[in-house]
Amino acid sequence: MDKKLFPELAFVSSDRIIYTPSAFARSSLIHLQETGTLQALIPHKSERNGLASYLFFTVFSGKGKLSYGDKVYELCEGDCVFIDCRKAYSHETGFIHKENADASLWALQWCHFYGPNMNSIYRKYSERGGRPVFRTQQLDKYHTVLTELHSIAGSADHVRDMRIHEKLSSLLVLLMEDAWDSNISAVSISRIETHSVDIQDVKEYLDLYYMKRITLDDLSELFYINKYYLLKLFKERYGVTINVYLNQMRITYVKQQLRFTDKTVEMLSSELQVEASYLSRLFKKVEGVSPTQYRRLWRG
Repeated sequence: MDKKLFPELAFVSSDRIIYTPSAFARSSLIHLQETGTLQALIPHKSERNGLASYLFFTVFSGKGKLSYGDKVYELCEGDCVFIDCRKAYSHETGFIHKENADASLWALQWCHFYGPNMNSIYRKYSERGGRPVFRTQQLDKYHTVLTELHSIAGSADHVRDMRIHEKLSSLLVLLMEDAWDSNISAVSISRIETHSVDIQDVKEYLDLYYMKRITLDDLSELFYINKYYLLKLFKERYGVTINVYLNQMRITYVKQQLRFTDKTVEMLSSELQVEASYLSRLFKKVEGVSPTQYRRLWRG
């Protein structure tokens, strides 16, 4: 990170760790960029834009403002913030009560992180009803996760990238719990983004009917969407092509049947409506062994 998340040290007293994850963590895990606590020393305002990261912080005490998207949020003790830092945002403290600025200077606890699937995770958070600023009944749990995250990042643990991934996953679980709004219907949630309803419905259709022969033209006609646009949106949303997703579903089914039934490859290929030779080649390409070898490995 070339830019710090919060102002320079002249503006704050902080206990922060700027973390450098391994290449493996950057490519495969939810990884930490920065974490810590701070107490603002003087009124200040900071602006950021285009950071490849996500920010979560809680306000320990004091007050401030967050400008994010087209809204301005007044923040006070107990508020939580979770935002996509690729978008422009700014935060400030000490300006709300100019006659007593010192009393309103805030103290924060935060983490700044990213990962290969974070864009999809944040989209899901928003679809569930998650907001950039919210109040929670689980504030102590957030503080515990952030404190443990800081401790792990400062340790010499030889598997700390994995432990950081685990702790950030715990943070995301808390955020998803707080995001859930049972009053938002599945359709209205997915329409938060103009194209989401189509893509979510497509995935649910694939989950139900992956054992049938499904073509891109079939999906295009069924969901009233251009097939090339559908391909693009599905890949953006789920990180894989429709064909790869279908193959993953089918191979998972075959693995279950090979381990827990006596069905032959011919029987399974008939169920999946593909040639037995094709299924065997696909299975070996994905798993590295033939269906027969896989069954022998797992069943002896």
